Amino acid sequence: MTTSLAEGTELADQLARFLVKHDEELIEFRRDLHAHPETAFNEHRTTDAIAQRLKEAGLEPRRLSRGTGLWADLGRGDGPLIALRADIDALPMEDEKDVPYRSRYPHACHACGHDAHAAIVLGAGLFLQNQAEAGLLPGRVRLIFQPAEEIAGGALEVIKDGGLSGVERIFAVHCDPRIEVGKVGLRTGAITGSCDNVQLKVSGPGGHTARPHLTVDLVYALSKIVTELPAILSRRVDPRSSLSLVWGQISAGSAFNTIPDVGYAQGSVRALNEDAWHTAPDLIRSLVDAVAAPYGLEVELDYRRGTPATVNEAKSIQMLSDAVGKYVGESAAVPTPQSLGGEDFSWYVESVPGALARLGVTPPGVGAIRDIHHPAFDIDERAIGVGVRVVAATALTALTAM
Repeated sequence: MTTSLAEGTELADQLARFLVKHDEELIEFRRDLHAHPETAFNEHRTTDAIAQRLKEAGLEPRRLSRGTGLWADLGRGDGPLIALRADIDALPMEDEKDVPYRSRYPHACHACGHDAHAAIVLGAGLFLQNQAEAGLLPGRVRLIFQPAEEIAGGALEVIKDGGLSGVERIFAVHCDPRIEVGKVGLRTGAITGSCDNVQLKVSGPGGHTARPHLTVDLVYALSKIVTELPAILSRRVDPRSSLSLVWGQISAGSAFNTIPDVGYAQGSVRALNEDAWHTAPDLIRSLVDAVAAPYGLEVELDYRRGTPATVNEAKSIQMLSDAVGKYVGESAAVPTPQSLGGEDFSWYVESVPGALARLGVTPPGVGAIRDIHHPAFDIDERAIGVGVRVVAATALTALTAM
């Protein structure tokens, strides 16, 4: 078996021929997933569909022990092993698009592009399997189809089941409506932020609004916590860490003339800096206690870890950049800004080097389409072919460089 790698125009021609043959199939595959979205850890039909197509290609997919999601290895020998990851879950929301492939399931919608991610990694896997059968794959590739990214639990399930065992580098792409189709956003270092959840419960004896001095003015005290805590954080933490606390829900009371005995608030804590992420729980607990102390409240704080920041390794970004420049276009790679949005790909790059790229999905010249997580979000489906080129070429680039 030869391990030589077709380079330059030869590999570009092979990718072009593959996409001429499979582009329509991959678009239809994506549309089928879009019409049948499944939320976190419910992706049974999705997992079955991916597994069936991989089996048809001669691969042996391994389903995760929790029942949804899978991975499959291709290539032989003891060469380097790199992984390509796609997330496959949908969001619990309605699909508001007027398209033939609109979601057929209530309160489930692929509004984040995970259906496209699955089709892209599937397509790249089929191409790389062809390369392996032709003796042109200089190593091994693991295709990871991960459940439950939207609740930040799927990556940990993959890791727990051994999905990163032996992997030396990992790559992924994510749809980005701020970038035109045919472009790929790249960034070294933190590209997405950490994302934790903080839940606050305050309680006191309650009473009449005419006599707040005889009880705990709970609503006023709660309002002080939710307004002062973000402001104090901005003065206690290096602003370059982008540590941010934003409240998403506040509730207390049911009558205008009654001081309630319990109130609630919950929000998200995000950061781009790993040190800030590690120190955030203890710092926020101490600040909540300090702000609440003068009011005599009882405070319960539940700080729930989500995901760390996704930090792209420089060498992996260079591999992506080389692949994009050679097999998508010399000007296809573009800088991309940091985001405080959470992404559980971060758990993989906590363990092995890797990088997440942003894939343009907006038709050129139309401006940004609906943002991800919008009920009318959709993509320019030409992005699927671009994604296959990016992911497959990056895998080959990485294998020859390792």
